[in-house]
Amino acid sequence: MFEKGSRYYEIEQASYIDSDGRRIAYKRRRFLPQGASLPLLQEIAVVEGDRLDLMAGRVLGNAEGFWRICDANDCMNPRDLARPGDRLRIPGIQI
Repeated sequence: MFEKGSRYYEIEQASYIDSDGRRIAYKRRRFLPQGASLPLLQEIAVVEGDRLDLMAGRVLGNAEGFWRICDANDCMNPRDLARPGDRLRIPGIQI
């Protein structure tokens, strides 16, 4: 349902049977982890022109990993991050 790099990939899949008997697959709810509990790789300062996907590509090696930075900074909406002057937590690899 979701690609391996997605934040939803490892979330359990469930199904619902509607009134017509059709089985509808869905992912269970994903809760935002506590950012401070995630292993810290480094902190970076946001500069003018930075975008979360570009920072993720540069620091994590995968632009689609921007959501990992969101999680580490207790943020649901990526647009709320990457303001010049902000310092962002960059999470380390989670096993």
